[in-house]
Amino acid sequence: MASCWAGRGAGMEPPCSSLPIPALPCWAACPVFLIQVRLQTQTTYQGIIDCMVKTYRHESLLGFFKGMSFPIASIAVVNSVLFGVYSNTLLALTTTSHQERWAQPPSYTHVFIAGCTGGFVQAYCLAPFDLIKVRLQNQTEPRARPGSPPPRYRGPVHCAVSICREDGPWGLFRGAWALTLRDTPTLGIYFVTYEWLCRQSTPDRQNPGAATVLVAGGFAGIASWAVATPLDVIKSRMQMGGLKHRVYRGVLDCMVSSARQEGLGVFFRGLTINSARAFPVNAVTFLTYEYLLSSWG
Repeated sequence: MASCWAGRGAGMEPPCSSLPIPALPCWAACPVFLIQVRLQTQTTYQGIIDCMVKTYRHESLLGFFKGMSFPIASIAVVNSVLFGVYSNTLLALTTTSHQERWAQPPSYTHVFIAGCTGGFVQAYCLAPFDLIKVRLQNQTEPRARPGSPPPRYRGPVHCAVSICREDGPWGLFRGAWALTLRDTPTLGIYFVTYEWLCRQSTPDRQNPGAATVLVAGGFAGIASWAVATPLDVIKSRMQMGGLKHRVYRGVLDCMVSSARQEGLGVFFRGLTINSARAFPVNAVTFLTYEYLLSSWG
């Protein structure tokens, strides 16, 4: 993947997040990911605390880390794609390098377009990993005990192989359209929010400090999840189609069916816990992004 962005002499930006630093807060956020997915796809929990208690009682502490090995292993690649596409799209639109970005800031329209482009490309790279994560996190069976039924999937590789056997290779992209609808506009908003907060908090033509980057990145994450959560619910339910959920005919069918059965509030399940997770994860991600680009220059 790095070879795709290796043309520095041609005025291209590097792959901005191909280090494991952004993965560190994601390890800490593993329990949050699991609770979020279960609240969005299951009706057996009365809220965040109820989900935490039942998961711990039934599956022990290790239950909170189900399905995370694959996404954690891939997060550097996915972030590299997102920030790499964003940086190079912005460079193509403005011909302003990263080192000149704060002295000659791009328009918010260009930032939005670059963010949407990065989100669109990222969605299709992320789709198989996200599907496997959601399937594994929705397995509520405890770890193997004598006499207990085995879980449907024994791990991420077995999950991927099983999906390919049952639905073919394209089965790994179940819910990818909903994921694309979620990430394309949301990541445009994500980068615009970050740029706006940095500019508001920094004197003209100066680079933002580390504290500004952390705060702006954190609030950008919250803003993006506030917009993304309804489609995140739809995406997760479509990914579980054929297992604990009916098979939906498409995004619209999933939206209408969910609203009829559970009310409009269903589209905001997981918003609180998403926001709590979004601030630290995205604060560190943007700090890493700015540090790597500054080091590259």
